[in-house]
Amino acid sequence: MTAGRRYPSRAITLGLLAVWLLTACISLPSPAERRKLADTLAAERGWRAAALPAGAFELLAYLPAQPLADAELAVYIEGDGFAWQTPSTPSPDPTPRNPLALRLALAQPAGNAAYLARPCQYVDAAATGCNERYWTEQRFAPEVIDAADQALDALKTRFHAQRLTLVGYSGGGAVATLLAARRHDVTRLITIAGNLDHRAWTRHHHLQTLDGSLNPADASPLPASIHQVHLVGGKDRIIPAHIAQGFAAAYTADHRPEVRLIADYDHACCWADDWSQLWRSLQ
Repeated sequence: MTAGRRYPSRAITLGLLAVWLLTACISLPSPAERRKLADTLAAERGWRAAALPAGAFELLAYLPAQPLADAELAVYIEGDGFAWQTPSTPSPDPTPRNPLALRLALAQPAGNAAYLARPCQYVDAAATGCNERYWTEQRFAPEVIDAADQALDALKTRFHAQRLTLVGYSGGGAVATLLAARRHDVTRLITIAGNLDHRAWTRHHHLQTLDGSLNPADASPLPASIHQVHLVGGKDRIIPAHIAQGFAAAYTADHRPEVRLIADYDHACCWADDWSQLWRSLQ
């Protein structure tokens, strides 16, 4: 999850300024190079890319060349990617520099898994005319969730799956939660550093609100039949633990989702490195 546009009156801290200046001095991989990284990671595990027509978008997925015979499918939904160059300047292309949700999917130790990118990621946003609002203020717009919903149907068909586990990283956690609220085939919802209440998140960071985006907090409570676990890092300053804790607090005590805080993790470290062990602990 990258930052959104700050209010003009908000002062930029020296620490953030130093980070931006350092980043500016580092060569940013092009969208094509970022796509090549994802292709390489997938190919190393025998996975391949698949373009899924999905409403107003074409969403990129990665999936194993030879799926297992299993009625269960875990779908990993990517975060917001490289959405902002600075807190006030949108990126021209949101393709992730580090596709963490893909790394998670590839690290799943057992069962069928697939990876689903977000709108405008990996498809050359400039060439395809993908509007920047879909990785900024309308990143969770109704048409975005509709597209992901259609993509899940396509993935279920490819895998001959009957039941879904949705795993969302960062902003992908918001998408996964909104999908779980509308579907009847989701048995588990797992979020990692998930943005489960973007209004609380924008208030916390003094950002402009995500006008035009659906909010996962408005979709709660989810049905009790969906087992929820929300993993948060104790050192995560991008989406702090209180966002997930506030989401869970809206439930009654007998159906409250588990919020599992891992003290030494932050927004990126060390989810993918430890995912095999974490996944087993969630079974």
